Amino acid sequence: MSIDPRVALQSLTAALEEHLAAASARRGDGDPSVEAAFFAVADAFEVYEDALYEAYNEVTPLQVFDDEEEDEDEAGAVDDDEDLEILED
Repeated sequence: MSIDPRVALQSLTAALEEHLAAASARRGDGDPSVEAAFFAVADAFEVYEDALYEAYNEVTPLQVFDDEEEDEDEAGAVDDDEDLEILED
C-alpha cells in the first residue's frame, strides 16, 4: 500500500513542528522528549522520501544519517572507496 506524498509531507511537517516545540522546551542534555521528536522527524522523512519516490520517481537532496555510520567514522574506520583510491595510486 502506497502513501500519498502529500499526506507523508504533512506528517513530516508535523514532526518538524513537534521537534521545534520539544527543542524549545528542552530540560537539559539528553531530554527524552527531544530525542523522541528527533527520531520521529527521521522516521517521517523516510516515509516521505519513499512516498515521493514511489509516486514520482523523485528524491529530496536530504539524507538521514545512522548513528552507527557516525560511530564507525569516529572510531577511525576508513571508507571502502578511500581504500580503493589508495590501492589505485
